[in-house]
Order: sequence, then C-alpha cells, then structure tokens
Amino acid sequence: MKRRLSKFQIVCITLLWAALCYIVLTSAERIDGPIILTLIISAALVFIPVIKALKRG
Repeated sequence: MKRRLSKFQIVCITLLWAALCYIVLTSAERIDGPIILTLIISAALVFIPVIKALKRG
C-alpha cells in the first residue's frame, strides 16, 4: 500500500521539477521539438500523481 503525499512533498516535487525545467531551458542551445516533448512527458509524470494525491486528500 502506498503512502499519500503530504503537502510539503507536493511542493518540493513541484519546485524541483520547475528548477529542472529552468536548467534545461537555459542551458539548451535552441529549444526544439525533442526538448519540448521531453518537458511535456516529464510534466505528466510529475503532475499526474500530484493531482491524484490532491484529489484524495
């Protein structure tokens, strides 16, 4: 059985994802399709569990 995510964990996960996106976008020479697709997939992997945790709690 999984433990639910706390509010603090949700905030930390969201801020870490935002920091990672910032690093990727600022260090890229140019922003093209694969980078955008990777960011969209990572957003889905991060925010689907976060949204589920918020709906349950």
